[in-house]
Amino acid sequence: MGQSAWSWVLNQVHEDKGPWLPEAVTEASQDTVPAKDRDTLYAGIAGLAPVLAEIEQYRELSERERTLATGIVTRLSAEANGRTEPSLYDGLAGDAMALKLLAPGKESIALRRLASLATPEGWRTTVEFEPGSDAPLNDIIMGTAGVVLTAVWAGGEFAEAIATTGSEALLRVADRTEAGLDWGIAPGTQWRAPNYSHGTAGVAATLAVAGAALRREDFVEAAVKGAQHVLSVGSLGDDGFIVPHTIPPSKREVEPVTYTWCHGPAGTSHLFTALSHAGVAEVAGLDVGELRHRCLTSILTSGVPERLRPGFWDNDGRCCGTAGVGDVLLDAVQDCEDREATARAEALLRAARRMGDALVERAVTDEAGARWRFLEHRKDPPILPPGTTWMQGAAGIAAYLLRLARFIETGPDAPVVDRPDQWWAVPAYLRTTAS
Repeated sequence: MGQSAWSWVLNQVHEDKGPWLPEAVTEASQDTVPAKDRDTLYAGIAGLAPVLAEIEQYRELSERERTLATGIVTRLSAEANGRTEPSLYDGLAGDAMALKLLAPGKESIALRRLASLATPEGWRTTVEFEPGSDAPLNDIIMGTAGVVLTAVWAGGEFAEAIATTGSEALLRVADRTEAGLDWGIAPGTQWRAPNYSHGTAGVAATLAVAGAALRREDFVEAAVKGAQHVLSVGSLGDDGFIVPHTIPPSKREVEPVTYTWCHGPAGTSHLFTALSHAGVAEVAGLDVGELRHRCLTSILTSGVPERLRPGFWDNDGRCCGTAGVGDVLLDAVQDCEDREATARAEALLRAARRMGDALVERAVTDEAGARWRFLEHRKDPPILPPGTTWMQGAAGIAAYLLRLARFIETGPDAPVVDRPDQWWAVPAYLRTTAS
Protein backbone atom coordinates (compact mmCIF):
# COMPACT_ATOMS: atom_id res chain seq x y z
CA MET A 1 0.00 0.00 0.00
CA GLY A 2 2.86 2.39 0.71
CA GLN A 3 4.28 1.91 -2.78
CA SER A 4 0.81 2.37 -4.29
CA ALA A 5 0.41 5.65 -2.41
CA TRP A 6 3.84 6.80 -3.53
CA SER A 7 2.99 5.98 -7.15
CA TRP A 8 -0.09 8.17 -6.89
CA VAL A 9 1.92 11.04 -5.40
CA LEU A 10 4.63 10.69 -8.03
CA ASN A 11 2.03 11.04 -10.77
CA GLN A 12 0.88 14.36 -9.31
CA VAL A 13 4.31 16.00 -9.62
CA HIS A 14 4.48 18.71 -12.30
CA GLU A 15 7.29 20.77 -13.75
CA ASP A 16 7.48 24.57 -13.80
CA LYS A 17 10.95 25.94 -13.06
CA GLY A 18 11.52 22.75 -11.14
CA PRO A 19 9.17 20.15 -9.67
CA TRP A 20 6.02 21.16 -7.85
CA LEU A 21 3.11 19.35 -6.25
CA PRO A 22 -0.55 20.39 -5.94
CA GLU A 23 -1.59 20.22 -2.31
CA ALA A 24 -4.80 18.33 -3.11
CA VAL A 25 -6.33 16.68 -6.14
CA THR A 26 -10.02 16.58 -7.07
CA GLU A 27 -11.80 14.93 -9.96
CA ALA A 28 -13.32 18.23 -11.03
CA SER A 29 -10.22 20.41 -10.94
CA GLN A 30 -6.58 20.59 -10.02
CA ASP A 31 -4.10 23.39 -9.41
CA THR A 32 -2.53 24.44 -12.68
CA VAL A 33 0.16 26.72 -11.27
CA PRO A 34 2.46 26.23 -8.28
CA ALA A 35 1.36 27.60 -4.94
CA LYS A 36 3.42 30.08 -2.93
CA ASP A 37 4.52 27.28 -0.58
CA ARG A 38 5.55 24.95 -3.43
CA ASP A 39 8.99 24.26 -1.96
CA THR A 40 8.08 23.66 1.68
CA LEU A 41 8.41 20.60 3.87
CA TYR A 42 4.82 20.95 5.06
CA ALA A 43 3.06 21.11 1.70
CA GLY A 44 5.64 21.13 -1.08
CA ILE A 45 8.52 19.31 -2.72
CA ALA A 46 10.84 19.36 0.32
CA GLY A 47 8.32 16.97 1.85
CA LEU A 48 9.07 14.42 -0.85
CA ALA A 49 12.69 14.12 0.31
CA PRO A 50 12.00 11.95 3.39
CA VAL A 51 9.80 9.67 1.26
CA LEU A 52 12.59 9.20 -1.28
CA ALA A 53 15.02 8.58 1.58
CA GLU A 54 12.68 5.93 2.97
CA ILE A 55 12.36 4.24 -0.43
CA GLU A 56 16.16 4.09 -0.67
CA GLN A 57 16.25 1.96 2.47
CA TYR A 58 14.84 -1.03 0.63
CA ARG A 59 15.52 -0.50 -3.07
CA GLU A 60 17.36 1.71 -5.53
CA LEU A 61 15.48 4.72 -6.83
CA SER A 62 14.04 4.40 -10.30
CA GLU A 63 15.21 6.73 -13.05
CA ARG A 64 12.07 8.80 -12.59
CA GLU A 65 12.65 9.04 -8.85
CA ARG A 66 16.31 9.99 -9.35
CA THR A 67 15.21 12.73 -11.74
CA LEU A 68 12.77 14.00 -9.14
CA ALA A 69 15.41 13.94 -6.40
CA THR A 70 17.82 15.88 -8.63
CA GLY A 71 15.09 18.37 -9.46
CA ILE A 72 14.31 18.94 -5.77
CA VAL A 73 17.98 19.49 -4.93
CA THR A 74 18.48 21.83 -7.89
CA ARG A 75 15.35 23.85 -7.11
CA LEU A 76 15.96 24.20 -3.36
CA SER A 77 19.66 24.98 -3.81
CA ALA A 78 18.93 27.71 -6.35
CA GLU A 79 16.11 29.31 -4.36
CA ALA A 80 17.79 29.26 -0.93
CA ASN A 81 19.92 32.35 -1.38
CA GLY A 82 16.86 34.48 -2.04
CA ARG A 83 14.55 32.94 0.52
CA THR A 84 13.74 34.86 3.70
CA GLU A 85 11.33 32.50 5.48
CA PRO A 86 13.46 30.62 8.01
CA SER A 87 11.21 27.91 9.42
CA LEU A 88 11.41 24.13 9.37
CA TYR A 89 8.03 23.46 7.83
CA ASP A 90 7.68 26.58 5.67
CA GLY A 91 11.19 27.73 4.83
CA LEU A 92 14.95 27.41 4.84
CA ALA A 93 15.29 24.91 7.65
CA GLY A 94 13.00 22.57 5.71
CA ASP A 95 15.19 23.13 2.65
CA ALA A 96 18.22 22.14 4.73
CA MET A 97 16.53 18.95 5.86
CA ALA A 98 15.57 17.94 2.31
CA LEU A 99 19.01 18.75 0.95
CA LYS A 100 20.79 16.75 3.64
CA LEU A 101 18.58 13.73 2.97
CA LEU A 102 19.00 13.85 -0.80
CA ALA A 103 22.45 15.39 -1.31
CA PRO A 104 24.51 15.42 1.92
CA GLY A 105 26.66 18.54 2.04
CA LYS A 106 24.22 20.68 0.05
CA GLU A 107 22.34 21.58 3.25
CA SER A 108 25.10 24.11 3.96
CA ILE A 109 23.56 26.37 1.29
CA ALA A 110 20.37 26.78 3.32
CA LEU A 111 22.18 26.86 6.67
CA ARG A 112 24.50 29.62 5.47
CA ARG A 113 21.46 31.65 4.48
CA LEU A 114 19.86 31.02 7.88
CA ALA A 115 23.02 32.18 9.62
CA SER A 116 23.03 35.40 7.58
CA LEU A 117 19.39 36.14 8.47
CA ALA A 118 19.78 35.59 12.21
CA THR A 119 19.09 38.43 14.66
CA PRO A 120 19.45 38.42 18.45
CA GLU A 121 15.66 37.94 18.57
CA GLY A 122 15.74 34.97 16.22
CA TRP A 123 14.47 34.99 12.64
CA ARG A 124 11.84 37.27 11.16
CA THR A 125 8.89 35.37 9.77
CA THR A 126 6.96 35.72 6.54
CA VAL A 127 4.17 33.48 7.87
CA GLU A 128 1.01 35.53 8.41
CA PHE A 129 0.40 34.37 11.96
CA GLU A 130 -0.60 37.77 13.34
CA PRO A 131 -1.69 40.48 10.88
CA GLY A 132 0.98 43.10 10.26
CA SER A 133 3.69 41.36 12.30
CA ASP A 134 6.92 39.79 11.11
CA ALA A 135 8.27 39.28 14.63
CA PRO A 136 10.07 35.98 15.23
CA LEU A 137 7.88 33.05 16.17
CA ASN A 138 8.90 30.46 18.77
CA ASP A 139 7.51 27.10 17.74
CA ILE A 140 8.75 24.03 15.88
CA ILE A 141 6.52 24.37 12.82
CA MET A 142 6.94 28.08 12.00
CA GLY A 143 9.52 29.43 14.38
CA THR A 144 12.87 29.50 16.09
CA ALA A 145 12.58 26.07 17.74
CA GLY A 146 12.37 24.33 14.37
CA VAL A 147 15.39 26.25 13.10
CA VAL A 148 17.44 25.29 16.16
CA LEU A 149 16.50 21.62 15.88
CA THR A 150 17.48 21.60 12.22
CA ALA A 151 20.87 23.15 12.91
CA VAL A 152 21.68 20.62 15.64
CA TRP A 153 20.51 17.71 13.46
CA ALA A 154 22.35 18.87 10.34
CA GLY A 155 25.61 19.90 12.00
CA GLY A 156 28.34 21.65 10.03
CA GLU A 157 30.08 24.99 10.28
CA PHE A 158 26.94 27.08 10.85
CA ALA A 159 25.16 24.80 13.31
CA GLU A 160 26.62 26.07 16.58
CA ALA A 161 25.98 29.74 15.81
CA ILE A 162 22.41 29.09 14.63
CA ALA A 163 21.55 26.86 17.60
CA THR A 164 23.09 29.26 20.11
CA THR A 165 21.39 32.34 18.68
CA GLY A 166 18.03 30.65 18.50
CA SER A 167 18.16 29.07 21.94
CA GLU A 168 19.22 32.31 23.60
CA ALA A 169 16.37 34.09 21.83
CA LEU A 170 13.91 31.51 23.17
CA LEU A 171 15.20 32.02 26.71
CA ARG A 172 14.64 35.77 26.47
CA VAL A 173 10.98 35.50 25.46
CA ALA A 174 9.96 32.79 27.93
CA ASP A 175 6.99 33.57 30.17
CA ARG A 176 7.52 32.76 33.85
CA THR A 177 4.72 30.78 35.47
CA GLU A 178 4.19 29.38 38.95
CA ALA A 179 5.39 25.97 37.71
CA GLY A 180 8.21 26.97 35.37
CA LEU A 181 8.51 28.44 31.86
CA ASP A 182 5.95 28.76 29.08
CA TRP A 183 6.07 29.81 25.43
CA GLY A 184 3.32 30.85 23.05
CA ILE A 185 3.62 30.65 19.29
CA ALA A 186 4.70 34.28 19.34
CA PRO A 187 5.86 36.53 22.18
CA GLY A 188 2.79 38.12 23.69
CA THR A 189 0.30 35.56 22.38
CA GLN A 190 -2.25 35.17 25.15
CA TRP A 191 -3.70 31.77 24.25
CA ARG A 192 -1.56 28.67 24.26
CA ALA A 193 -1.23 25.46 22.24
CA PRO A 194 1.02 23.78 24.83
CA ASN A 195 1.84 20.50 23.08
CA TYR A 196 4.64 19.74 20.64
CA SER A 197 4.14 21.53 17.33
CA HIS A 198 3.26 25.03 18.52
CA GLY A 199 3.94 25.20 22.20
CA THR A 200 6.02 24.71 25.29
CA ALA A 201 6.50 20.96 24.87
CA GLY A 202 8.24 21.58 21.55
CA VAL A 203 10.27 24.58 22.69
CA ALA A 204 11.42 22.78 25.85
CA ALA A 205 12.42 19.72 23.81
CA THR A 206 14.43 22.01 21.54
CA LEU A 207 16.29 23.58 24.45
CA ALA A 208 17.10 20.16 25.87
CA VAL A 209 18.51 18.96 22.55
CA ALA A 210 20.45 22.19 21.99
CA GLY A 211 21.72 22.17 25.56
CA ALA A 212 23.09 18.67 25.12
CA ALA A 213 24.76 19.54 21.82
CA LEU A 214 26.23 22.83 22.99
CA ARG A 215 26.96 21.81 26.59
CA ARG A 216 24.79 24.66 27.84
CA GLU A 217 23.34 23.80 31.22
CA ASP A 218 21.18 26.95 31.13
CA PHE A 219 19.36 25.62 28.09
CA VAL A 220 18.79 22.24 29.76
CA GLU A 221 17.59 23.92 32.97
CA ALA A 222 15.11 25.98 30.93
CA ALA A 223 13.92 22.79 29.25
CA VAL A 224 13.23 21.24 32.65
CA LYS A 225 11.28 24.32 33.71
CA GLY A 226 9.30 24.11 30.47
CA ALA A 227 8.49 20.48 31.21
CA GLN A 228 7.40 21.44 34.72
CA HIS A 229 4.92 23.89 33.21
CA VAL A 230 3.63 21.30 30.74
CA LEU A 231 3.06 18.90 33.63
CA SER A 232 1.21 21.61 35.55
CA VAL A 233 -1.37 22.12 32.77
CA GLY A 234 -1.79 18.42 31.93
CA SER A 235 -3.32 15.38 33.57
CA LEU A 236 -1.54 12.26 34.85
CA GLY A 237 -4.75 10.29 35.36
CA ASP A 238 -5.28 6.66 34.35
CA ASP A 239 -1.53 6.00 34.17
CA GLY A 240 -1.26 8.32 31.18
CA PHE A 241 -0.37 11.92 30.43
CA ILE A 242 -2.42 14.33 28.32
CA VAL A 243 -2.31 18.09 27.85
CA PRO A 244 -5.16 20.23 26.51
CA HIS A 245 -5.10 21.04 22.81
CA THR A 246 -5.58 24.77 23.43
CA ILE A 247 -5.67 26.98 26.54
CA PRO A 248 -8.23 28.47 26.96
CA PRO A 249 -10.25 25.88 25.00
CA SER A 250 -12.63 28.49 23.60
CA LYS A 251 -9.88 29.73 21.28
CA ARG A 252 -10.17 26.68 18.96
CA GLU A 253 -13.26 24.73 17.88
CA VAL A 254 -11.67 21.33 18.39
CA GLU A 255 -11.72 18.41 20.80
CA PRO A 256 -10.35 19.58 24.16
CA VAL A 257 -7.74 16.78 24.06
CA THR A 258 -6.32 15.22 20.90
CA TYR A 259 -3.77 12.41 20.57
CA THR A 260 -1.73 13.55 17.60
CA TRP A 261 1.89 14.44 16.79
CA CYS A 262 1.02 18.12 16.64
CA HIS A 263 -1.31 18.70 19.58
CA GLY A 264 -1.29 15.51 21.62
CA PRO A 265 0.78 13.00 23.57
CA ALA A 266 2.33 11.48 20.43
CA GLY A 267 4.39 14.59 19.81
CA THR A 268 4.67 15.63 23.44
CA SER A 269 6.38 12.31 24.23
CA HIS A 270 9.39 13.75 22.37
CA LEU A 271 9.84 16.28 25.17
CA PHE A 272 10.66 13.50 27.61
CA THR A 273 12.99 11.67 25.23
CA ALA A 274 14.77 14.98 24.64
CA LEU A 275 15.24 15.48 28.36
CA SER A 276 16.61 11.96 28.68
CA HIS A 277 18.98 12.69 25.78
CA ALA A 278 20.18 15.74 27.71
CA GLY A 279 20.88 13.66 30.82
CA VAL A 280 17.80 14.67 32.81
CA ALA A 281 16.45 11.77 34.86
CA GLU A 282 13.26 13.26 36.30
CA VAL A 283 10.95 16.26 36.29
CA ALA A 284 8.87 17.21 39.31
CA GLY A 285 9.81 13.89 40.88
CA LEU A 286 8.67 11.84 37.88
CA ASP A 287 11.01 9.69 35.79
CA VAL A 288 11.25 11.04 32.22
CA GLY A 289 11.15 7.54 30.73
CA GLU A 290 7.96 6.86 32.63
CA LEU A 291 6.50 10.16 31.39
CA ARG A 292 7.18 9.10 27.81
CA HIS A 293 5.47 5.80 28.51
CA ARG A 294 2.51 7.64 30.04
CA CYS A 295 2.11 9.64 26.81
CA LEU A 296 2.09 6.43 24.82
CA THR A 297 -0.34 4.79 27.25
CA SER A 298 -2.76 7.65 26.69
CA ILE A 299 -2.62 6.97 22.95
CA LEU A 300 -3.14 3.24 23.40
CA THR A 301 -6.20 3.74 25.63
CA SER A 302 -7.75 6.66 23.73
CA GLY A 303 -9.64 4.76 21.06
CA VAL A 304 -7.36 5.98 18.25
CA PRO A 305 -7.57 5.33 15.29
CA GLU A 306 -11.32 4.63 15.50
CA ARG A 307 -13.59 7.50 14.49
CA LEU A 308 -15.58 7.44 17.71
CA ARG A 309 -17.44 10.69 17.00
CA PRO A 310 -17.24 13.56 14.51
CA GLY A 311 -14.11 15.54 15.22
CA PHE A 312 -12.39 12.88 17.33
CA TRP A 313 -10.22 11.22 14.67
CA ASP A 314 -10.95 12.58 11.21
CA ASN A 315 -7.37 12.83 9.92
CA ASP A 316 -5.05 10.04 8.82
CA GLY A 317 -2.01 12.22 8.04
CA ARG A 318 1.36 12.70 9.59
CA CYS A 319 0.77 16.03 11.34
CA CYS A 320 -2.66 15.51 12.81
CA GLY A 321 -3.54 11.88 12.46
CA THR A 322 -2.89 8.19 12.11
CA ALA A 323 0.44 8.13 10.26
CA GLY A 324 2.08 10.55 12.69
CA VAL A 325 0.95 8.53 15.69
CA GLY A 326 2.18 5.32 14.08
CA ASP A 327 5.60 6.80 13.43
CA VAL A 328 5.98 7.86 17.08
CA LEU A 329 4.97 4.37 18.21
CA LEU A 330 7.58 2.78 15.94
CA ASP A 331 10.23 5.14 17.29
CA ALA A 332 9.35 3.96 20.78
CA VAL A 333 9.44 0.28 19.77
CA GLN A 334 12.91 0.70 18.30
CA ASP A 335 14.06 2.59 21.38
CA CYS A 336 13.13 -0.15 23.84
CA GLU A 337 16.43 -0.63 25.67
CA ASP A 338 15.82 -3.99 27.29
CA ARG A 339 14.96 -6.51 24.61
CA GLU A 340 14.32 -9.02 27.40
CA ALA A 341 11.31 -7.00 28.52
CA THR A 342 9.24 -7.51 25.38
CA ALA A 343 5.73 -6.87 26.67
CA ARG A 344 5.89 -3.10 26.29
CA ALA A 345 7.50 -3.24 22.85
CA GLU A 346 4.96 -5.80 21.69
CA ALA A 347 2.06 -3.62 22.83
CA LEU A 348 3.51 -0.60 21.05
CA LEU A 349 4.12 -2.61 17.89
CA ARG A 350 0.55 -3.93 17.92
CA ALA A 351 -0.63 -0.33 18.11
CA ALA A 352 1.70 0.76 15.29
CA ARG A 353 0.38 -2.10 13.15
CA ARG A 354 -3.18 -1.09 14.02
CA MET A 355 -2.42 2.37 12.65
CA GLY A 356 -1.16 0.74 9.48
CA ASP A 357 -4.22 -1.48 9.21
CA ALA A 358 -6.52 1.54 9.58
CA LEU A 359 -4.65 3.33 6.81
CA VAL A 360 -5.03 0.34 4.50
CA GLU A 361 -8.74 0.08 5.33
CA ARG A 362 -9.40 3.76 4.64
CA ALA A 363 -7.39 4.09 1.44
CA VAL A 364 -9.08 5.03 -1.80
CA THR A 365 -7.51 2.74 -4.38
CA ASP A 366 -7.76 2.28 -8.14
CA GLU A 367 -5.40 1.88 -11.06
CA ALA A 368 -3.90 5.31 -10.29
CA GLY A 369 -2.74 4.21 -6.83
CA ALA A 370 -3.77 4.86 -3.22
CA ARG A 371 -4.72 8.06 -1.45
CA TRP A 372 -6.78 9.17 1.53
CA ARG A 373 -9.72 11.52 2.01
CA PHE A 374 -9.77 13.09 5.46
CA LEU A 375 -12.91 14.41 7.12
CA GLU A 376 -13.87 17.88 8.31
CA HIS A 377 -17.04 17.40 10.29
CA ARG A 378 -17.79 21.12 10.30
CA LYS A 379 -18.14 21.16 6.50
CA ASP A 380 -20.97 19.90 4.31
CA PRO A 381 -20.11 17.49 2.82
CA PRO A 382 -17.45 16.59 5.38
CA ILE A 383 -15.16 14.54 3.11
CA LEU A 384 -12.11 16.40 1.79
CA PRO A 385 -10.24 15.90 -1.49
CA PRO A 386 -7.19 13.62 -1.33
CA GLY A 387 -4.02 15.41 -0.26
CA THR A 388 -0.60 14.77 -1.71
CA THR A 389 1.79 16.21 0.85
CA TRP A 390 4.13 15.17 3.66
CA MET A 391 2.14 16.52 6.58
CA GLN A 392 -1.43 16.32 5.30
CA GLY A 393 -1.46 13.75 2.54
CA ALA A 394 -0.38 10.61 0.81
CA ALA A 395 3.36 11.35 0.76
CA GLY A 396 3.65 11.28 4.54
CA ILE A 397 1.34 8.30 4.86
CA ALA A 398 3.32 6.39 2.22
CA ALA A 399 6.55 6.92 4.17
CA TYR A 400 4.98 5.51 7.33
CA LEU A 401 3.56 2.46 5.58
CA LEU A 402 6.89 1.78 3.88
CA ARG A 403 8.73 2.09 7.20
CA LEU A 404 6.24 -0.20 8.95
CA ALA A 405 6.53 -2.84 6.23
CA ARG A 406 10.33 -2.67 6.39
CA PHE A 407 10.26 -2.99 10.17
CA ILE A 408 7.96 -6.02 10.01
CA GLU A 409 10.25 -7.63 7.44
CA THR A 410 13.63 -6.89 9.05
CA GLY A 411 12.94 -6.36 12.76
CA PRO A 412 13.72 -3.74 15.42
CA ASP A 413 17.17 -2.95 14.02
CA ALA A 414 15.69 -1.58 10.79
CA PRO A 415 17.41 1.75 9.98
CA VAL A 416 15.39 4.88 10.74
CA VAL A 417 15.21 7.82 8.36
CA ASP A 418 15.58 10.37 11.12
CA ARG A 419 14.50 14.02 10.94
CA PRO A 420 15.27 17.23 12.86
CA ASP A 421 12.25 16.95 15.15
CA GLN A 422 12.55 13.33 16.33
CA TRP A 423 16.09 11.94 15.89
CA TRP A 424 16.86 11.69 19.62
CA ALA A 425 13.84 9.39 20.09
CA VAL A 426 15.67 6.45 18.47
CA PRO A 427 19.10 4.90 19.15
CA ALA A 428 21.96 6.61 17.32
CA TYR A 429 23.08 3.41 15.60
CA LEU A 430 19.73 3.19 13.77
CA ARG A 431 19.82 6.72 12.34
CA THR A 432 20.52 6.97 8.64
CA THR A 433 21.95 10.49 8.94
CA ALA A 434 24.16 9.85 11.98
CA SER A 435 27.82 10.58 11.24
